[in-house]
Amino acid sequence: MSDVIEPDPDADQSDWEEFLATPEPSTSAPRLVIDTRALMITAVAGAVLVVIGLIMLWPGQSYRGQSNDLADFLVAETYEAEVIGIRPGPCEDCIEVTFVMTAGPDEDRLVDQVFSVSPVTDFDPGDRVVMGYRPDVDPDLQYQFFDLQRRSVLAWVAVLFAAAVVLLGRLRGVAALAGLLASLGLLFWFVLPAILDGKPPVMVAVVGAAAIAYLALYVAHGFRPLTTVALVGTLSALVLTVLLSWLVVEWAQLTGFAAEEASYLTLFSMELDFRGLVLAGIVLGALGALDDVTVTQASAVWELRAADPSMSPSDLFRAGLRIGRDHIASTVNTLVLAYSGAALPLLALFVLSEQSLGSLANSEAVATEIIRTLVGSIGLVAAVPLTTWLAAHAVEEATER
Repeated sequence: MSDVIEPDPDADQSDWEEFLATPEPSTSAPRLVIDTRALMITAVAGAVLVVIGLIMLWPGQSYRGQSNDLADFLVAETYEAEVIGIRPGPCEDCIEVTFVMTAGPDEDRLVDQVFSVSPVTDFDPGDRVVMGYRPDVDPDLQYQFFDLQRRSVLAWVAVLFAAAVVLLGRLRGVAALAGLLASLGLLFWFVLPAILDGKPPVMVAVVGAAAIAYLALYVAHGFRPLTTVALVGTLSALVLTVLLSWLVVEWAQLTGFAAEEASYLTLFSMELDFRGLVLAGIVLGALGALDDVTVTQASAVWELRAADPSMSPSDLFRAGLRIGRDHIASTVNTLVLAYSGAALPLLALFVLSEQSLGSLANSEAVATEIIRTLVGSIGLVAAVPLTTWLAAHAVEEATER
């Protein structure tokens, strides 16, 4: 039993300063070890399979020419411009806006464009915008308004996010950001190009999700036995999520064409498996929450055993499961609200149409989101007892070795 250090009432540091001054917890502080030889063998075998999958499914370049055709259909090139003038247009509900090009082949060129009055065209002088450029059309129509320029706002928000993560997490926060960048790299350099290259979307999603799990967990949490427990729990729950989502999507006969984006993808000259895209989205969407649940459960069991080394595996499992119930309740609610928030305009449209709740849920667009939420939540629920059991039976006192 370690001595309890009473707080000094005369200390002049604030609680926040004391928190920031607290050193990183040492992974060797608890007099515990984890016997994870079997888990390590499983993790290494899984890593080998993931590498083989990456090699076999790595995308070629055949999709790039077709993606350029789609890009030409939407907008060929984009350049930045600035709003310098707004005046009444030729009709009652129109405005005429003058832009000055600030980049591109016609820098400093003035471009006039007429818009119908709407919230989308609520311009102010000085607004930075993005103009679409088509050199092969009439010179007066070469530049058309494409969107507002939001890159500076996104950059500032990204800096604020990174600063908050590093301020709270310190070195662990830096590692978490590195894991996030690695995950995004896999998503944009492997998962999406491989799907567009005609590879099976479900296989791509499974291999990509597993690779993301390896990178995100080990980069953010280090090469520790605790991380391996969380990884095996994540991969096991991911397999269950894949199987269940495949069964439910086939059973519900989802086509994958409910989303508006699918209509743009049909413009490619290749054949895409849109039902597979739905499955891939479910798998990738569930992965982030699975990482959170498995790491939390493994850490909870570790801390419980560190606080009371006399706890047996069954005691650890029961105590960890009680923690997991609270965690899963909040996580499932978060998952439901996240998906609902993303689909809020669609839900509002259905509500305005005055359809019944049954008709609303039966539409493929809403049914897809419901299935995505429920299947992902089932995977989360399964991850709690699985990871807790693995952690409870893997940890043991160093004195017993």
